[in-house]
Amino acid sequence: MIGYVTIGVSDLNKAKDFYTKLLADMDAKVLLDIGRLAFIGKNMGTPMLAVCEPFNKEPNHPGNGNMVALQPGSKEAVDAHYRKALELGATCDGEPGQRIPNQFYGAYVKDPDGNKLAFFHFG
Repeated sequence: MIGYVTIGVSDLNKAKDFYTKLLADMDAKVLLDIGRLAFIGKNMGTPMLAVCEPFNKEPNHPGNGNMVALQPGSKEAVDAHYRKALELGATCDGEPGQRIPNQFYGAYVKDPDGNKLAFFHFG
């Protein structure tokens, strides 16, 4: 149902570097780059993450309550992506842990532009 999610960034090249390195083990790469906007994902037929310098040329603003949730496939992968995001310049917004017993395991970071990301696993 979701084609892509767009987040505003202040430096497109820095954002492309951050997200392609962070998501490389999920086979994500830049699929389309049109200057101020780039689509990152596995292929154009699956959900993608778009990073974009705002069209109006005003500073980007991470939305309060907005978050992109990524599902890397296991609790161990959640932990690994959390650590990798921090290594790439993200900040912690919630260490990895079981949030709902036997149902939801998650970790939260903010990317270098302040956009909130979750890595999660059901179970």
